[in-house]
Amino acid sequence: MQLLFLASASGEASGFSFDASFWALVGLVLFLALLGYLGVHKTIGKALDKRADDIRDQLDDARQQREEAQLLLASFQKKRREAEEEAEAIRAAAKREAAAIKEDAERKTKEFIERRTAMAEQKIAQAETDAINEVKAVAVDKAVAAASAIIAGKTDGSKADDLIKQSIAQVKQRMN
Repeated sequence: MQLLFLASASGEASGFSFDASFWALVGLVLFLALLGYLGVHKTIGKALDKRADDIRDQLDDARQQREEAQLLLASFQKKRREAEEEAEAIRAAAKREAAAIKEDAERKTKEFIERRTAMAEQKIAQAETDAINEVKAVAVDKAVAAASAIIAGKTDGSKADDLIKQSIAQVKQRMN
């Protein structure tokens, strides 16, 4: 110690220079020795180990969450594909249904036109029949009137009445 004191007083002793750098080094070594004695390195090591464990746990959680997210994404993609397939099936069913409705409407329209045509033809045929019957009735009436006039001119009173009644009865029978 005396040597140190003399060296510091004179500034130099036997080739050693005790300047501020030396004392800073000595202070640093003593400080580190004190920290080692107090066990600060163990506390720092534990803190670093705990921090490493926390980071490892966070990485494991992140990895697990990533796997869950990938499973969820795959599930959503599957649901999307299923929804697209279902939409396509609905679209195809709607097209088939529209085609069936169109065919049914065309068929019903054709049947309606055919029924209306048949009804019109039937009405025309009925009108022709009615016209022919009316013409026959008018012809019969005219023939009866003509026959009545001819017979009335050739026959006298009671005999003419009997012939007219007989002729009218025959014509009515033939008409039915």
